[in-house]
Amino acid sequence: MEAVVRGKKYNTANSTLIASDRYWDGYNFDRRGRNQYLYKTKKGNFFLVITSLKIVPLEVNEAMDLWESLPEREITYEEAFGVEPEEA
Repeated sequence: MEAVVRGKKYNTANSTLIASDRYWDGYNFDRRGRNQYLYKTKKGNFFLVITSLKIVPLEVNEAMDLWESLPEREITYEEAFGVEPEEA
């Protein structure tokens, strides 16, 4: 999927999937009618793809919050954001 949003081109084929709420229920991957997929571009920008074919650009802090809330993580926090989580 590819889209131009605010003058920037986002492309899932050239980006890394870092988290999602994809869930196989035995029949399909549908979750609440829409799945969310969090991606990171090669330039380090983040965006959200919703299966309704919408791309939503995100700030880093929004991507971090979303990564924490999505149950299916494709890569680690460190790999996604280039930093380790802070100690509590």
